[in-house]
Amino acid sequence: MTSIDLTRAPAQAQPRSGANPFYFAAWRWHFYAGLFVIPFFCILAVTGLMMLWISWVDGRDGERTQVIPQEAALAVSQQAEAATAAIPGGTLKQYVAPRRDDLAAIFRVDLDGEANMVVVDPYTAEVLEIFPRRSGWYDFADGIHSDLMLGVTGDRMLEIAASLGMVLIATGLYMWWPREAGWRAALIPSLGRGRALWRSLHGVLGFWISIVLAFFLVSGLAWAGIWGEKMVQAWSQFPAEKWDNVPLSDDIHASMNHDRKEVPWALELTPMPASGSHAGHAGVSGPVTIDTVDALAREIGFDARYQLNLPKGETGVWTMGRDSMNTDDTDPTSDRTVHVDQYTGNILADVRYADYSLAGKAMAVGIALHMGTLGLWSVLANTVFCLAVLFLCVSSVVMWWKRRPAGMAGRLAAPPVPRDMPMWQGAVLVGLAVSLAFPLAGLTLITVLALDVLVLQRLPALRRLVS
Repeated sequence: MTSIDLTRAPAQAQPRSGANPFYFAAWRWHFYAGLFVIPFFCILAVTGLMMLWISWVDGRDGERTQVIPQEAALAVSQQAEAATAAIPGGTLKQYVAPRRDDLAAIFRVDLDGEANMVVVDPYTAEVLEIFPRRSGWYDFADGIHSDLMLGVTGDRMLEIAASLGMVLIATGLYMWWPREAGWRAALIPSLGRGRALWRSLHGVLGFWISIVLAFFLVSGLAWAGIWGEKMVQAWSQFPAEKWDNVPLSDDIHASMNHDRKEVPWALELTPMPASGSHAGHAGVSGPVTIDTVDALAREIGFDARYQLNLPKGETGVWTMGRDSMNTDDTDPTSDRTVHVDQYTGNILADVRYADYSLAGKAMAVGIALHMGTLGLWSVLANTVFCLAVLFLCVSSVVMWWKRRPAGMAGRLAAPPVPRDMPMWQGAVLVGLAVSLAFPLAGLTLITVLALDVLVLQRLPALRRLVS
C-alpha cells in the first residue's frame, strides 16, 4: 500500500514567513502544469524529430525518388496515363511536379475510396513505385503529433497541453528572473553538483528557449480545434469577395485536405470558386487538358515543384498550389494558389502571400518555421530545439526526484501552498486571464484550482491505493 500526498511538501520545504508568496504560487502552478504537460511535450518533441528528418532525407510522398535526367521530359498526360494504367479502374486526382530534374514525378490515383501515390519517371513514364497515400513513417509520426491518433479527443488533449505550456513559460520566467543573483546566473549555468546543477541547467536552458517555445506553442495552437479553428482562424480567413465576384462552390478549400493539413491556413475556410461561367480572365487558350494547364502553370510562374489538383465534379476547378507547408518551396512568401475553370480555362482566382491577412501571413511563415521546411538550417535548428525540450522534461523529473526527502516514497510532494497570499490575488487572476486567452487551458486551471482550494488544502492527506 502506497500513499500519495497531494497537499504539501515536507515541513522543511514550507516557505519562510519572509519569503515571496508569489514565488511559491508560481512554483506550485509550474509543478501542476508540468505534471500534465511533460508526457505530451516528450511525445511532440520525438515525433517532431521524426518528421523533420524523414521529410528531409526521404520525402513525405516519394518525391525524393531519384531518376536519371534526359534531354526532355515527356508530356504530363503521358506520365499520367502510365500512372492510371498501373492502377486499373483508378481515377487521377493530383499531379506533383518534381522539384529538380533528377527527381520523379508523383501522381495520386484513387480507387474505391483509397488514395494511392504512383511514382513515375518523367523521362520514360516508367512506374517506379506504388504505395497507399499517408502510409509511411512520416504519416505515423504526424498522426501522433497531430492528435495522438485519437481524433478530436487527442486534439483537445494536445491543445490543453500546449495552452498549459504557456503557463509553464510564464511561471518559469517569473521564478528564474534574476533578482539577487543577477543576470549572469540567469543566462549561464552554474556547474555545481546534484540538484543545484540540474536546476541551473533547467532554468538557464528554459530561459533561453522560452520565446522560441512560446512561438512553437502558438503556431501549433493555430491548427488546434478550439483556439485555432474556432477563435483565430474564423476571423482571419481570406475574404472570397476579393475574387472579382466569380461564382463560388458549396465546398471550402479545406475539402482539399486529406488526413493532414495541405491547404494554406488563410484559405481553409474560404469557399472554392466554381466552373461553368465566363468569369475570370484569360488563362488557357484552346482545349483545357492537364498538359495545357501545366503549361499555363509554368507560364505564370510555377517553376520546379508545384501541385496540380484535378477538377472535382461538374463545378470543380483545376487548382495549382505551392506553399512551404507542403515542402513545395523553402520560401513561405512565395505561397500561391490559382484556380482555373475546367471548361473555359479562365483563371478564376490567383491568391498570393501578399493577399493574406496579417494573421494569414504570420501563419504562413510560422508554420514553415514550426515544420522546419525552410531548408537544412531550419531542420538543424528545429532539431536542437526538440532536444532542448526533451532535456527540460527530463531535468524537471530529475529535480523533482532529488527534491523528494527520504521517507517520502509514494508521495507527490508538490511545492508548498503560499501562506500569506490571498488566493484571488494570485492563481484566480492567472486562471481567469488564461481562460480568456486559451479556453481549454483555462478550464483545466479552474478545475485544478477548485480541487486545490476545496479538497487538497482541506484534507491533511489524500490517499489512494495503487497496489
